[in-house]
Parts: sequence; C-alpha cells; structure tokens
Amino acid sequence: MKIAVFSTKSYDQEYFEKYNNQYEFSFFETSLDSSTASLAKGFDAVCVFVNDTVDEETIAILSKKGVQLIALRCAGYNNVNIEAAKKYNIKIVRVPAYSPEAVAEHAIALILTLNRKTHKAYNRVREGNFSLKNLIGFNIHGKKVGVIGTGQIGATFCKTIIGFGCEIIAFDIAENKELVDLGVTYLPLEEVFAQADILSLHCPLNQYTKHVINKNAIALMKKGVMIINTSRGALINTADAIEGLINEKIGYLGIDVYEQEEDLFFEDLSESIIQDEYILRLMSFPNVLITSHQAYFTKEAMREITLTTLENIQAFEKNQILKNEVK
Repeated sequence: MKIAVFSTKSYDQEYFEKYNNQYEFSFFETSLDSSTASLAKGFDAVCVFVNDTVDEETIAILSKKGVQLIALRCAGYNNVNIEAAKKYNIKIVRVPAYSPEAVAEHAIALILTLNRKTHKAYNRVREGNFSLKNLIGFNIHGKKVGVIGTGQIGATFCKTIIGFGCEIIAFDIAENKELVDLGVTYLPLEEVFAQADILSLHCPLNQYTKHVINKNAIALMKKGVMIINTSRGALINTADAIEGLINEKIGYLGIDVYEQEEDLFFEDLSESIIQDEYILRLMSFPNVLITSHQAYFTKEAMREITLTTLENIQAFEKNQILKNEVK
C-alpha cells in the first residue's frame, strides 16, 4: 500500500521510518484540505492529524484520486465528515488511546506552573532576580477539582490528581465505577462548575460539548477559578473566556489547545505577524499559560501512535476487522 502522510513534522517521519518495514510512505508538510487533496493521487490511504480538514469536498477529491482509507494518527475525529466518508465508501480509523498518562500529566503540569509560577521564577533567576514578589501560589492539597469527561484521559487525570490530596468532582454521561470507588463524586454539570476550584476538561468535541465553557458556565463558577484544557480548543468559547479573565472571574487559564489553532500551532511563527487577535489577547494576560498542543508529545505516545496506525493500515489491507474504525 501507498500512504500519503499530511501535516508531517520531522518527528512524525522519524517514527514512521523507524517502525515501518512494509508500506510505502510519502510525507507532505502541507496540511490536508480541498486545495491539497489532489496530492493524494495514486495513494491507497492518507494519514492525517488533528488540524487537517477532512470535509465532504476533500473526501470527494480523495475518493476520485483512489484513496480508500483515512488513517487518523490521533484520537479525535471532529475534523472528519463521517457521513461523507461513508457516502464515498472510504474507511476511517483512528488511534483511540496512545498515552492517557501523557495528556493527564501535562494537564497537571499546567496546573502546577500556573499556580506556583515556575515559568516566571525561572526567567527571573536567569536574570539575577531572586525576588519572590508576586510569585505566591496556593496549596493544591484540599482543593476541589472538577473534571469534565472521565474517559481514559480524564480517569487517568483523576487517579493522578487524587495523590495531591484533592477532592474530585466529575461530570460525564456515564459514571466510572472504578473512580467512584476511589472517592470521585459525580455531579450535574452545573454543580461541577459551581463548586470547583480547578476545572480540567477531558471530553471530546461534538455538538453537545462545543463551547461547554461559555459566559453562562463561567457565571456559575467561583471567582478566581482555574480552567485547564488539554482536550479540544472549541470546548471553550474564547471570547467569553477573555471576558472572564478581564472581570477576574477566571483567575487562571491553562490551555494546550485553542479554538483557532489550525493556523498557528505546530509552526514556527516567531518571525511572523500573528493576525489572530484572540490568541494575542490571551498571550497578554499574566495568568494565562498556553502550550501548542504538546500534551500528547512523549516518546511513549509517539511510539504507540505510530504502531497503532500501522496496525490499522495492515488490518485494512488484509480485510480484517477494523477494531479502531470510526463509524
């Protein structure tokens, strides 16, 4: 099989070349959308990532070029038109779980960094400034942590943050009995918003969760609440979050994902004029910490993503059951 890999970075190519010994991969730095889909001519499959645009127009072109499989090297699939793929008889596979620990640990890193301001302390000390002024934080021990979504990543986050001596409250459409046995309390969403000192988002992006953090949700929260998002950018209404920061209802915001990240993240824009006013506004707040979709980015996760993607392709080639198919 011939596979076209879109949105390729050096580390993607490194891992595929390390573990692949049977397929012909071609790597494209450009992202996949309707304007670039013609590059897939002559390929049996395309391999795409979180910010590729796999809408109906793109899928129609892929089908015309002979593509039979869309292999997502990520868990989320909100960027893919599932019905269009079905219409054109193109199968979709994904990597449902590559390293829940990686994402959960990054969420905790954002919490600790925002709280204890270690990023600011690091820069101060390098400049010979050993002052503690404005570096005061708070004890995480004893705080009430709200978790929205307790799938594999959310559950791993809960199990880890419990070790800090926190009280965990959660919302999900289905309760996780193992978490309940560990002391996690499931509550209605509005109650989680109202009670949490720290709120961490771990749910997928869909029609029900888009902008789950909006002005109405923020109005329910405690003054000074900390919000952490390592899931999908559009879970947060950015304009409403900025308003919450301005009026100090949101005391801390840590995001590894951003609503309009597709034109920003994974690229070096240090010599460019960034045109996105929302991201520029967020970057201006001293109590906002942004990382560029790196929560998943560990050696263990990259290995699992690569191997699972190769297994998905092999299962398709051999006409086996696609255990990671998106239907």
